[in-house]
Amino acid sequence: MINRTVLVKFADTTTQEQLQEVVDRFKALKNHLTGIVDLQAGLNFAERSKDYQVVLTVRFEDQAALEAYVNNEEHKAVAAFIKEVGRVDSIGVDFEL
Repeated sequence: MINRTVLVKFADTTTQEQLQEVVDRFKALKNHLTGIVDLQAGLNFAERSKDYQVVLTVRFEDQAALEAYVNNEEHKAVAAFIKEVGRVDSIGVDFEL
């Protein structure tokens, strides 16, 4: 299995409603993709790393499922929306379980 975790930092102008929309759109990806074991998304409330407002995690069956996710049109649309509403930076890590 492969685990992907992404932290996303947004501009000061990004609203709470837009952040929640990012979370909702990301969660909806589970309905459009195969090979996903688990998918979670939420708003970060930790004081220590508060600059990154959204946390996304996906667990995939295998490398092929991860590659299908990366190339999926629904995923690309969510990524475009994230940029549209003010993505400043992101940190992503993948590791094998």
